[in-house]
Amino acid sequence: MAGPELTRVAIQKAPKVLLHDHLDGGLRPSTVLEIAREIGYTGLPTSDLDELRDWFIADSPGSDLVRYLEGFAHTTAVMQTRDHLERVASECAVDLARDGVVYAEVRFAPELHMTGGLSLHEIVTAVLAGFADGAQRAEAEGHTIIVRAILSAMRQAHMSEIIAELAVSFRDEGVCGFDIAGPEDGFPPTQHLNAFHLVQRENFHLTVHAGEAFGLPSIWEAVQFCDAERLGHGVRIIDDITRVGDHYEMGRLANFIRDRRIPLEICPTSNVHTGAAESIATHPIEILRQLRFRVTLNTDNRLMSGITLSSEFETCASAFQWTLADMEWLTINAAKSSFFPFDQRLNLINTVIKPGYAALRQA
Repeated sequence: MAGPELTRVAIQKAPKVLLHDHLDGGLRPSTVLEIAREIGYTGLPTSDLDELRDWFIADSPGSDLVRYLEGFAHTTAVMQTRDHLERVASECAVDLARDGVVYAEVRFAPELHMTGGLSLHEIVTAVLAGFADGAQRAEAEGHTIIVRAILSAMRQAHMSEIIAELAVSFRDEGVCGFDIAGPEDGFPPTQHLNAFHLVQRENFHLTVHAGEAFGLPSIWEAVQFCDAERLGHGVRIIDDITRVGDHYEMGRLANFIRDRRIPLEICPTSNVHTGAAESIATHPIEILRQLRFRVTLNTDNRLMSGITLSSEFETCASAFQWTLADMEWLTINAAKSSFFPFDQRLNLINTVIKPGYAALRQA
C-alpha cells in the first residue's frame, strides 16, 4: 500500500516531471519487433511479442549492468533511419504524456544512430521532429506535454566535444543540455573536459552520469572539475553518509552536494536491476529524501526495467510510505532542477503542478 492519499489513481493523475529517461531505453516492444521485421534485422532473441517484452526486462536473479545493457544493441539497431528515429521519439512523447508526465527531458546519444548513413544533424532533427509530433498527438488525446532533448556523448568514445557542439547548435530548437553516458569505471568525466568547458563557455546546461556503477570519485570529478549542474543517478553519494546512533553524519562531499542543491536524478528500479542497489526497500533514495538532498525520481530505461514514472512512484510510495505531499515535493524538485528557462519553470510549477496536486487533495 502507498502512503496516505497516494493511491494508484492519484499517482496516475498527478502531474509529473521526468529528467532522466533514455530514448533508446524506452521503446515499445511492438515497435522493436515491427521495425526489425521491416529492415530484416534478425538479431532479436525472439520474435514473440510477449517473450520479447519479458526478455528486455533485466530483473532476473543475478542480473547486473552487463545483462541490463544487452537490450540496447537491439533498440539502437532499429533506430538508424530518419523515419524510425522520428517514430520512436513520437511514441516516447505519447507514452510519457499518457502516464501523466507534463515535462520531460529525454536523452539520447546521436553517435549510436549513424550506421544507416545519417549525419549527426539529421539524427537530432529527426528526434526533435518526433518529439513535436508526439506532443501534438498527445494533445489530441487530451494530454499536454513538453519534451526536450539532452544529447549524450559516450564516455568510452572520443566524440564528446563534437556532441557538445551539436547540442549547443540545437539549443533554440529543442535541445536543452549535454550529458556523458556509458561505463563510469575506467572512463572518468575528466577525460571529456574540453566538451564540458565548451558547454560552460556557451552558457549552456550539462548533467553528468556519475555515482551509479562507480562511487564518490566519479561524483567528485563531475561536480568539481566538470561543473555538473545535475548528477545522473548520483546515488553513491550515500557512501559519504554514515548512520551514527539515531542520526546521520555526512562527509564533505555529501555536504557540498546538499548545500549546493545539486539535483540527483535517481532511478531506483534501474539501480536495482543494474546492481547499484540491493533492493527498493534498502535503496538510499529515502535517506537522501529525509536529509533533504535535491532528490528527483526518474525512470532511466522504461523498457529494460518494465516501468513507467507512475509505477516508479507507486513502488517507492509503497516501500517508504510516501504521501501526496511527498510526491508533490519530489515533482517540484524536478521542475526546479530542469533545464527549462526560469520563467517557464515558474509557470509550469504555478499553473500546472501546484494546481494539479491541489485538485487531487480536494478530490
